[in-house]
Amino acid sequence: MNKCITVPKSGPLDIPMTNDYFFRALLQENNLVLKALIQDVLHLPSDTIVSAQITNPIQLGKTIDAKTFFLDINVLLDTSAVINLEMQVINEHNWAERSISYLCRNFDNLNHGDDYTDVKTTYQVGLLNFTLFEDSPEFFASYQLMNEKNHRIYSDKIQLYVLDLTQIDMATAEDKTNGLDYWARLFTATTWEEIHMLAKKKPIIEKASETVFKLSKEEEVRLQCQAREDYYKTQNDFHSYYKKQLAEKDSALAEKDAIIAELKKKLENLEN
Repeated sequence: MNKCITVPKSGPLDIPMTNDYFFRALLQENNLVLKALIQDVLHLPSDTIVSAQITNPIQLGKTIDAKTFFLDINVLLDTSAVINLEMQVINEHNWAERSISYLCRNFDNLNHGDDYTDVKTTYQVGLLNFTLFEDSPEFFASYQLMNEKNHRIYSDKIQLYVLDLTQIDMATAEDKTNGLDYWARLFTATTWEEIHMLAKKKPIIEKASETVFKLSKEEEVRLQCQAREDYYKTQNDFHSYYKKQLAEKDSALAEKDAIIAELKKKLENLEN
């Protein structure tokens, strides 16, 4: 890391950190930030993680193709655990199924001849910029396989975590103790002032800010981030269009049902 980097003291961020490409770039470029984030999400003490190796790195600045369209990050943790991280901006209403798919794919990590008991613990961590379950919002939620009757854990080697960036105000005391609210505020920050305020209480954020600034000045990275922002806009436009079409269809059906009900009522009156 270039120690001469001077991060702006104020002003808006050039690129939002909810941008999944920028999120990946940050964690790929700064291993200290990657390890610190994982430690806090997994509720591990500081400096517990010795190594965190991204096993599916991409060439930053290179145009995203079909193979890198999904920007999830696979991490091998101290050779004993596998973690899948992803920033998800758009609610495509398939996160539950998609996250399970990622989890199962990574859980199948045995080599030929290995014993099943040697399978690595696998975590799927989704940082969502939307609420997964609208009827029961949570800032941070964890899921495991367990017995429905007595709640006995079937296996602790397969776990799902969800961090809802839109529900920071719902962070529990435990969430705050583990610093998850700081990470959420970092990834949703829009100004340098916000980041500096966070860094005063969580020093690793200062290291993150240096990498954020460095990456935001790399033209090829900026272009790929802009391409992702254009993609989000297109997807949101599609979602808005189809939502409007569905609402209009429902309205038309409701009107038709009302007309039919009125005709039935008149027919009944005539018959009586």
